[in-house]
Amino acid sequence: MTAERIEITEASVPALPRGVKLRFDKQRDQWVLLAPERLFVLDNIALEIVKRCKGEANIDAIAEDLAASFSAPKDVVLKDVIALLQDLTDKRILTA
Repeated sequence: MTAERIEITEASVPALPRGVKLRFDKQRDQWVLLAPERLFVLDNIALEIVKRCKGEANIDAIAEDLAASFSAPKDVVLKDVIALLQDLTDKRILTA
């Protein structure tokens, strides 16, 4: 039995599920997502997105905040945010 895919939209409110932690790995000298028996290394862009996934703001608000912080067009940022978060959700590293 397979779980149904969670579709990420602008209205989704992403959060890290229980058991998944955002941590700075001193050995690698970079930020990672730790999940049971898995580790995901985050680049700077992914880190900025994941840091905002606290189960409080929807993706539209996250994209707006990122666009303002980095002086980038919101539509471009939104597309990238949805793509990353959909990938993490498909891997069960994020809930929405």
